Amino acid sequence: MKKNTVIFFSFLFLGLSCSFEDEKSDAYGNFEATEIMSSAQASGQLISLSIEEGKELIKGELVGLIDTNLFSIKKEQIIAKKKAVSTQTDNILAQIETLEEQKKTMLISKERIDKLFKDGAATQKQVDEIDGQLNVINKQIKSIKTQNASILSELLALNKQIDELDYYISKCKITNPINGIVLTKFAEESEIVAQGMPLYSIANLNELTLRIYVDAIQLSQVKIGDKVEVLIDKTKDETQKLEGVIRWISAQAEFTPKIIQTKNERVSLVYAVKVTVKNNGYLKIGMPAEVNFNNKNSK
Repeated sequence: MKKNTVIFFSFLFLGLSCSFEDEKSDAYGNFEATEIMSSAQASGQLISLSIEEGKELIKGELVGLIDTNLFSIKKEQIIAKKKAVSTQTDNILAQIETLEEQKKTMLISKERIDKLFKDGAATQKQVDEIDGQLNVINKQIKSIKTQNASILSELLALNKQIDELDYYISKCKITNPINGIVLTKFAEESEIVAQGMPLYSIANLNELTLRIYVDAIQLSQVKIGDKVEVLIDKTKDETQKLEGVIRWISAQAEFTPKIIQTKNERVSLVYAVKVTVKNNGYLKIGMPAEVNFNNKNSK
């Protein structure tokens, strides 16, 4: 009688074990997201940083400001210098304009003297004198234009300096890099920050990536673009089904991570697979999940 009882319980346990094995999912993993680190692009005091952990931000949104006083003062100095240089240009242009008018008058005189000279009513000396005066004016105009070119080059250099300061001032404005949710805030207002210092991290949680691991046998069941069934815990005894898409399969095998369970625990080498899943509002970074391949029954 005892023997039959033992056999009965042995078959019962075996049946339960087989049933449990059948219910096991094909792969396991955890959700992750691509975190973007927003860093300071200038050094100085953090005047404002209007973000909080969990806050949703839009790409390009202005979220903070680093002190720009030093750059603004330098810009004002260069603008004042530019005005002074521009005044010199105005004076030079006025001189050139005056000389050009004198040149027009002399050209009229030269035309009259040349005509008189042909008629024998003017001397060669008068012709030479008017030609000499025209040469002097042309040289004066050329000299002044050379001075003006030098001043214009200086103005161009000052404009470049203003553009450079505008660039640095723009880097003091903290703009959000992507649409997403603020995960961690690393800095507070009034703190002194250095260029490259992390201010906050952000990630787009509308679609999360589930990283799973499969063995060589399972690898033949999956390919990029396949739709899979993703299971997450809904209650203690109930799971919720979601749809995922395989987006990436590793080309190299690696040793099984300690935190990952595989269908065959004796397999030591596995391949990483990334499955993208649209967030229904319940998915969180680090949340565990299970995956069933839709074509597993076809083998």
